[in-house]
Order: sequence, then C-alpha cells, then structure tokens
Amino acid sequence: MEKTSLADLNAVMAITRRGTFRAAAIDLNMSTTALSLAINKLEANLGVRLFNRTTRSLSLTSAGKLFVEQIGPALQGIESGLEAVRSERDTPSGTIRINAAPFAAREIITPLVLEFLRRYPDMVVDIVTEGRLVDIVADGFDLGVRVAGLIPTDMIAVPLGRPQRYAVVATPQYLDKHGVPLVPPDLLNHPCIRVRLPDGSLFRWRLEKDGEIVQLDVRGPIILDETSLSRTAVLEHTAIGFFLEQSVLADIEAGRLTRLLDDWTPPFPGLCLYYPGRRNLSAGLKAFLALARVHAAAAQKATRSTAPSE
Repeated sequence: MEKTSLADLNAVMAITRRGTFRAAAIDLNMSTTALSLAINKLEANLGVRLFNRTTRSLSLTSAGKLFVEQIGPALQGIESGLEAVRSERDTPSGTIRINAAPFAAREIITPLVLEFLRRYPDMVVDIVTEGRLVDIVADGFDLGVRVAGLIPTDMIAVPLGRPQRYAVVATPQYLDKHGVPLVPPDLLNHPCIRVRLPDGSLFRWRLEKDGEIVQLDVRGPIILDETSLSRTAVLEHTAIGFFLEQSVLADIEAGRLTRLLDDWTPPFPGLCLYYPGRRNLSAGLKAFLALARVHAAAAQKATRSTAPSE
C-alpha cells in the first residue's frame, strides 16, 4: 500500500467543496485528468470508492462521507498550523481567495487589491464574483466582501469605510412619456425592474426619509437577477430601476439616467471584508487586512471632510 499524501486528501476535500472535478481542478491548479487519476489512485490505495461519478452527477459514497467527516477537521487543523508558521515570514507570499458580489469586487479592485499586489509582489489574489451569498469557509475562501447587513454573525467584519446608497433611476425619455414619481407610492403606478435575490425571493424596494420606512413590492414586466441586465433594461427606457448607487453613478453624471426620490435614499453602512475568527491568519492575509483598514480610515476621513456642515 502506497502512502497517502496531503495533496491527495486536499483533492478529495476540494471536489467535495466545489461539487465538480473541473472546478476543483481549477482551485488546485491542475488538469481535470490529473485530478481524476489522483482520485482513482487514492481509491485503489484505500480499497473503497469515495465518489459516485456519472457524466451528469457527482456524489459522495458512504465511505466518502466518512472520509470528509473524519479527515476534514484534521486537514483544517493542519492548514491552521501551516498558516501559523507562514505568519512568521518577513515577506508575505501565497494566495488569498476572496468571494465577493460583482459590484463589491469592482469597489475593492483598484484602491485595495492592486495596491496590495504592488506592495507584495509575491502574493496572488484570486477573486471569485457571484451574486449568491456563500459559506466562505466551506467553499475554501479566505475572505468575503459583502454589504454589512449580509455578513454572518459568526464572522469578523472589517468595514471598508465608504457608506452606500441606493438610487432610483429612469431615463429622461421614460420620464417624458410616463411622468415623474414624486413619492414612493407613485412607483406602484409605474413599470419597475423586479430583482430576484440569490435565495429565489423577490427584492422589496426599501425607501426611507426622516425615520419613515417604506417597503414596496413593485410591479413590472421583467424580473432579473443581475445588475448589468437591469441597467440595460432601464437604459432602454423600459422601466424604473433600483440600484446600488455606484452601479449607475456614471450614467447619472452623464445624463443617461435621472435620479428620482433622492431624499428617500439615505446612506447606510457600506461594504465589509469578513473572515472566520477562529483561523490563524497568514502573513499575507494580515497584510491585506492591515491595508484595508488604512484605506477604510482614509475613506471615512474623506467622507467627513466632504459632508455638508450643519
């Protein structure tokens, strides 16, 4: 019987976490063929099958489930130990994997990620963008980036400084034809872009003014789950849209879109980095979080300096 390597064990966990050989192979920086051969060899060495595989499905066998239950925590302990040792390095190196909503990734790429890579050329930052809220631990990420209100309570959050706002918008052509809504209930008389959330539910538009909160189940001819598609539909004069401000700010400034009900969209706590508190942080992750805090402090200072005086 050949010895089982740590790489073999990590391969099983990666496949379990990602759900396909192809996705796991990408995470492991190897070909799908090489990964399949490695798993075949491990199964032959163990004398049991770990995965039920067909051309359309992949699932753990009972032996595979036992493997994950028994080996998974041990591997996490080993990785934590390795990270503790790596944290003693003077020069950070390695890879940081970040899961973020698409708009959140755009927010951090220039001021934070690229600056970090200039400072630490031995580091690699792997950003995966998706609308759904994932379990960053189970899916093998070091950090997540989300709006503060969406962060799980068992995570440590690092605010990124700048508050967020929503924007209700429509094209001038749409407003010339259909009129301008002046108060939130007016929106119920207009076609609006409906947004499907990652959990399948429909997003309710939340508006607020002087402590009064209005939540609307708007109506409209189209339901979408991706910001860029919603923006396209609004720019085609189809309906009124509801966006995070940064997604349409350039369109507002260029006059392609008109902002509506501006006094009903106050700022709210913005984006945060978040990570599990129980893990030992690598030198690279510590350096990334330290830089994030510096940028957050600068953003907060800039926000205070540009705020109107009372």
